[in-house]
Amino acid sequence: MDRRNFLKQASGYTLAAIGMMTGMGQVFAGTRPRGESAADASSNNRVQRKEMEHRKLGGMEVSAIGLGCLPMVGYYGGKYEKKEMINLIRRAYDQGVTLFDTAEVYGPYTSEEWVGEAVAPFRDKIKIETKFGFGVEEGQPTALNSRPDHIRRAVEGSLRRLHTDHIDLLYQHRVDPNVPMEEVAGVVKDLMQEGKVLHWGLSEASARSIRRAHAVCPLSAVQSEYAIWWREPETKIFPTLQELGIGFVPYCPLGRAFLTGTINEHSRFQKGDRRYNLPQFQPEALKHNMPLVYLVEEWAKRKGVTPAQFALIWMLSRKSWIVPIPGTTNPDHLDDFLGAASVRLTPYEMEEFDAAYARIDLMGHRADPFTESQIDK
Repeated sequence: MDRRNFLKQASGYTLAAIGMMTGMGQVFAGTRPRGESAADASSNNRVQRKEMEHRKLGGMEVSAIGLGCLPMVGYYGGKYEKKEMINLIRRAYDQGVTLFDTAEVYGPYTSEEWVGEAVAPFRDKIKIETKFGFGVEEGQPTALNSRPDHIRRAVEGSLRRLHTDHIDLLYQHRVDPNVPMEEVAGVVKDLMQEGKVLHWGLSEASARSIRRAHAVCPLSAVQSEYAIWWREPETKIFPTLQELGIGFVPYCPLGRAFLTGTINEHSRFQKGDRRYNLPQFQPEALKHNMPLVYLVEEWAKRKGVTPAQFALIWMLSRKSWIVPIPGTTNPDHLDDFLGAASVRLTPYEMEEFDAAYARIDLMGHRADPFTESQIDK
């Protein structure tokens, strides 16, 4: 499918969905006063918790924006202190976030441990989503493994590290071609009957796998990469999700920071930063793709928001069942993407944006060859 036909089809899905959306109430937590830093605002955060719009992932209700807790373990470089990251997670809760995303392979284990400790004071007021599917328990964290015995070991380990007796939403991190989807779904169904898992989902799954899993044990959500510059899910899986009533949880909704305006054609990434070998972040691609950054900045100015906020507003405006999970290690960045007011794009604005977007030629795939080889087609 060429680019223009892709946009035409995607816009059709979008306009139909927007017409059905309900509740245009507050989307994000309130913006802090101008000139007040994250540190200044911190002392006020636990006085009165802010609220934001809630959405449904299948039968599970969560905040319209969740928090991805992968960057905290140094996924994009850097080393972060446990205390600071726990404070960041709690800050997100104070801003109205009720969905926290982690996985056993993040660290490995570190992210789950920090999330578990961070949310302990308000565990019953939030939802935790974690994942199985890599051979972490067997010392092979890059190998796919969804064998039944592994799933059970992984879940027991996650429950222990998260200091909880149940996982609100459990994902198969990647579809394992060596284990039938029906078998995976059956094991998770047993875990749900035991009360250890309340909802389940798939990550980076094809429409075919989604249907096979859902037929055995209904899915609440599917998680995949999705952002203004990577829109493949719109035509690949959105029709299936809408038909089956399954929610969508996009990771990297800010394009790994590219859409925030903090990255330009001169940016370079070192080993240890996930972007180091991604095609979209190679020098030639960065330079080639800058017109998209300018378009986002133009629309952000038009709507009176920051580029990061616009990237999320664009996403939240497309479907009422989308719940993005941007990640960060910086309190100011957290406050930024949670700080927009009640802003939505109208169907006409979405159409106008898509028309401008269609005129931009983008370069570079979202994944390196090895990562791509483990994504279900």
